[in-house]
Amino acid sequence: MLTITDLSLQRGGVWLLESVSLTVQPGQRVAIVGANGAGKSSLFQLLLGQLAPEQGAASLPGGCRIAHMAQEVEASGRSARDFVLDGDLDLRRLERELATAEAARDDHAIARIHGELDVHEAWSAARRAEALIRGLGFSDEDADRPVSAFSGGWRIRLNLAQALMRPSDLLLLDEPTNHLDLDACLWLENWLRRYQGTLLFISHDRDFMDRVATHVVHFDRRKLELYTGNYSAFEGQRSERLAQQQAGFERQQARIAEIQRFIDRFKAQATKARQAQSRVKALERMERIAPAHIDSPFSFEFPVAEKVSNPLLGIRNGQAGHGNTTILDGINLTLLPGSRIGLLGPNGAGKSTLMDALRGEGTLLSGERTCGEHLAIGYFAQHQLESLDLDASPFLHLQRLAPKASEQSIRNFLGGFDFHGDEALSPIRSFSGGEKARVALAVIAWQKPNLLLLDEPTNHLDLEMRQALTMALQNFEGAIVVVSHDRHLLRNTVDEFWLVNDGRVVEYQGDLEDYERWLADRRKDEAEAPKRSQSGQQDPVEPMVGAGETADDRKARKRAEAALRQKLSPYRKQQVSLEKEMDRLTQRLLALEEEMADPGLYEESGKVRMKALLGEQAAAKARLEEVEAQWLEISEAVESLEAELAD
Repeated sequence: MLTITDLSLQRGGVWLLESVSLTVQPGQRVAIVGANGAGKSSLFQLLLGQLAPEQGAASLPGGCRIAHMAQEVEASGRSARDFVLDGDLDLRRLERELATAEAARDDHAIARIHGELDVHEAWSAARRAEALIRGLGFSDEDADRPVSAFSGGWRIRLNLAQALMRPSDLLLLDEPTNHLDLDACLWLENWLRRYQGTLLFISHDRDFMDRVATHVVHFDRRKLELYTGNYSAFEGQRSERLAQQQAGFERQQARIAEIQRFIDRFKAQATKARQAQSRVKALERMERIAPAHIDSPFSFEFPVAEKVSNPLLGIRNGQAGHGNTTILDGINLTLLPGSRIGLLGPNGAGKSTLMDALRGEGTLLSGERTCGEHLAIGYFAQHQLESLDLDASPFLHLQRLAPKASEQSIRNFLGGFDFHGDEALSPIRSFSGGEKARVALAVIAWQKPNLLLLDEPTNHLDLEMRQALTMALQNFEGAIVVVSHDRHLLRNTVDEFWLVNDGRVVEYQGDLEDYERWLADRRKDEAEAPKRSQSGQQDPVEPMVGAGETADDRKARKRAEAALRQKLSPYRKQQVSLEKEMDRLTQRLLALEEEMADPGLYEESGKVRMKALLGEQAAAKARLEEVEAQWLEISEAVESLEAELAD
């Protein structure tokens, strides 16, 4: 499908690729990963004919149709539906030809074009465009709104819908999950897995790549390395390759040191000079193995305020919304130090409204919001980037907050966010979205909050920065409330979920997998509702959904199944946790047995160590029996609930 041969590419005098070759087969879904600035987007520009290589070539089959996602869109008076339909270039061409033929009253041309439109399934184009718009989080009413009525993030979603609308053999997507919420990410994953063409996509979302990618291409030191499997498989394969590389590097360094010692020792001796000279040449010929540089450039933390209140924040009998419109009702919640909450809910359900109510920004229409005496909120959202002073440097942003702080302390702090040297002193106007996001996070961390409210904090961040953010949040001692489409971040930083839906905020008992199933059921119900309406089943007689099952029966069954799944989820989690502990204990017992096989332990000098090993073995066996008993009990409960769910 795509063949890259001996390709070299540079931008602005910087070499991005040097003499690389790569083959992507038809139907593969390839995630493109690598450090910022490595050349991922430049590769896309090359494939689109917007860049020329210094040498080599990238070739595609003749007639290959390419669709790609634009990163920006100008304000337009065209409706969202028409904008998305514009992605189907053949459809628009045929429509123009039909209008011309009708104006000329060319019956032969009209008949031919109608035939082509039928083959193109033009009759379903508007419906397909609306399905894309709906899947990406827009409401049905949004389809008729002009593009200019949407904010920048929503216009990016329309760009994505337009790219998906275009019939293609090769689809290029650059950060498609930026500006998407979790629901839209899950929908997009399912759409892309059904895509029949070849997919190349740039992403920093681990879970998204795990669910979509069949292969990974890694930009590494101006080379392209192809790995089979998803991102997790790539991490495993790359870690093995790096370990082998590091071992080879260490062996080579030892050999170099040995040769150098020989040269230093004998180069002055006439009898050994020729041999010493041959060693010098051997060193010159030796292809040096690079050490495995896998350390992240980011290392930071969120220092907690010196004083912390308990509770930090509470809302009682709250109503939240905008103006006279109530979006959430009956809000009753308390945030304690150490609370780690992930907000779930469909697009438009009120997650951002709740975040604004928590931080006291005027969306709380009624009710009581109680703040702890020492509450210190750190808030991050995408619009926070717009409030940064573009003419100020990262250093100046922090210095304004603490004028008495030493220059070195500010520089050290910024170094954890990979702002070093002149970059720390440069105005942020020319910074990328990811760099500005890092500045915003640094500003928040510098102020030592004890409550973090984070609304999509990983947008624009690369994999290394996302990992550093995850680690910083894990070590944060304050409270966290986060909205994110990054499931890896959610799994590793929150302890519980709140579901924002149908005007309420309730504790969600399931996990992310349960939530995905809940969303799928919800979409199915929404899709079936108009079908039932169109088929004339909305009459006084109770509509039948299945054999002897009414719509109300089906809804009740769905609610019961959802309740069972929520009840089942903690048991499954505990089951998995116990299985992991059993594996760990079994491995430890095997290691102990191997260690106790040492004959030296049975001599006088080994008696103390032997006694300790026997004690550890007894404790491990006892714990294993205890865990196995718990596992059997939990497994019986899981089997019982699964049987109920299957009935």
